[in-house]
Amino acid sequence: MWTLKKPEPVKLIIGILAANETAMNAAVEMIKDKFGRCDLESQAWPFRHTEYYAKETGSEILKKFITIEKPIKPGKLAAVKLMTNKMEAKLAKMPGIGFSRPVNLDPGYIEPSKLVLASTKNFSHRIYIGKKIWAEVTLVYNKGKWISFEYTFPDHREDRYHGFFCSVREKLLEQIRK
Repeated sequence: MWTLKKPEPVKLIIGILAANETAMNAAVEMIKDKFGRCDLESQAWPFRHTEYYAKETGSEILKKFITIEKPIKPGKLAAVKLMTNKMEAKLAKMPGIGFSRPVNLDPGYIEPSKLVLASTKNFSHRIYIGKKIWAEVTLVYNKGKWISFEYTFPDHREDRYHGFFCSVREKLLEQIRK
C-alpha cells in the first residue's frame, strides 16, 4: 500500500481586473477583509489583451495581483472561488462606478512548481475540483523560469507577471522553511 501524503500549503494569489482605481481599491480592501492580511501586491498594469471584458468593465481596465499572508490548503481553492464570485457581485453594486461588472476576481495559488487558477468554466485542459469550479495549471516553474502552455492566457505569459510570481514563490518557500 502506498503512503498518502498531505499536500504542502500554497500561496493564495488573486488577480484583479478593475474598471478604474476606485474599483481596484475597493476590491483590495474587500479581499483583505475576507481573507486576511495581504503580504505582496503587484503594481496595477493596463490590461489590453482582449476586448472580452470591455462591455461590462470598460475599455481602460487595470490588472494587479495580491497574495494573502497566511498560506492555505490547496483543497480550499473551489471555496475561495465561490467567495470571490460573491465579492464581485457585491462590488457590482458600488455606487458611482457605472459598469455592470467593475471588478473581476481570479483566485488561484502558487506552489513551488506551478501557478493554478480557478474558473467557473470547463474546458479541455481544466479539471473539476468540486462546487461547480474547475482549475487549471496555468504556468509551471522549471529550471528558474515560468513556462506557459498553448492555453495560457496571453497576459500570464509576460515577464512582468513572471517577476511578480517569482516573488510570490520565494515568499512561499520562505514561509515553508519556517
